[in-house]
Amino acid sequence: MSGETVSLFIQCLVDSMFPETGEAMITVFDRLGIPYDYPVGQTCCGQPAYNSGYQRDAAAAAKHFIDLFENAEVIVCPSGSCVHMVRHHYPDLFADDPAMYSRALAIGAKTYEFTQYLVDELGIDDVGAEFSGTVTYHDSCHLSRGLGIAEQPRTLMGNIQGLELIEMKDSDTCCGFGGTFSVNYPEISTAMADEKIDNILATKANIVTGCDISCLMNILGRISRRGEDVQVLHIAQILAGDQGGRL
Repeated sequence: MSGETVSLFIQCLVDSMFPETGEAMITVFDRLGIPYDYPVGQTCCGQPAYNSGYQRDAAAAAKHFIDLFENAEVIVCPSGSCVHMVRHHYPDLFADDPAMYSRALAIGAKTYEFTQYLVDELGIDDVGAEFSGTVTYHDSCHLSRGLGIAEQPRTLMGNIQGLELIEMKDSDTCCGFGGTFSVNYPEISTAMADEKIDNILATKANIVTGCDISCLMNILGRISRRGEDVQVLHIAQILAGDQGGRL
């Protein structure tokens, strides 16, 4: 196992609304004996501004991120969406600035999504978790299509004692969130969320999980409005064995 210290990159939604996810990630790292730190002063990675066309604001957030995390050995985040922003869009923001472009490439090369880091970088496929229940998994868009991460979370869940993974139909179909898409096109977003939830319910699983809190927040909101009896948990909570956890 690597002796690197992990610098925790905690996504805005986790920090402000779903701290249980960050706490669960720390529980897993503690269990595995992985050292970590939390760079104080981290802010939004700039993705909302970037997606809305405010590239100058996004670049300011990106520069702050690079300044703060540049000396980290490795950076791990419980959000494929934010990791995708750092890896793929930070270089775009500084395409006309050779020095910053080089720094952006370097920071992206050592930034990982949580399950990707465990499986691909540390070679861990069993985190020693126990979790009793039937679980179905949602493949978020930036994670699966943008980063190519699909098997890593399934590998980890496959080695959790007591957990039964039931695949849903079209697990990689968008849940309808898409950041500002859900705000700008609420009717379309709701229809997409309903289709996703129908596929979740068809599995008869008790829990739906994923690696992006933004998607899970969207799914949770629609499940709540529909009054469905399905628990929503980030995969970090499942890997931590947080049996009574909730979003």
